[in-house]
Amino acid sequence: MPITRTTYRAALAVAVGSTLLLLWMIGALGVIGSGGRQDLLYVGVVGVAALGTALARLRPRGMAIAMAATVVALAVAAVVALIAGLQDTPGASVAEILGITAMFVTLFGLAGWLFHRSAQPARPS
Repeated sequence: MPITRTTYRAALAVAVGSTLLLLWMIGALGVIGSGGRQDLLYVGVVGVAALGTALARLRPRGMAIAMAATVVALAVAAVVALIAGLQDTPGASVAEILGITAMFVTLFGLAGWLFHRSAQPARPS
């Protein structure tokens, strides 16, 4: 049981930390270029994470699914940004959009994996 609890806490810390980092980047730095309306794509990602968390009611299995949906929303946001030509925004590039997206996909994917691990029954020692 303690390993499951520790894994769940680690997953929660990664998920909350990733969300706060994404919100900080949207508000202070700008995810695409120097910020503005184009960052609303990534606000939608935070919305997906919040909705998924609410639906999961913080249960490990549901949170793993919520983090998977967040990863998909991140990928969709990047594809939409590139199709919309936002890489041509001053201060933005394809590499930056894909790099930032890859970083958050990794973070939210790690949180999802940890939630998945915490949902598994503890093995007897």
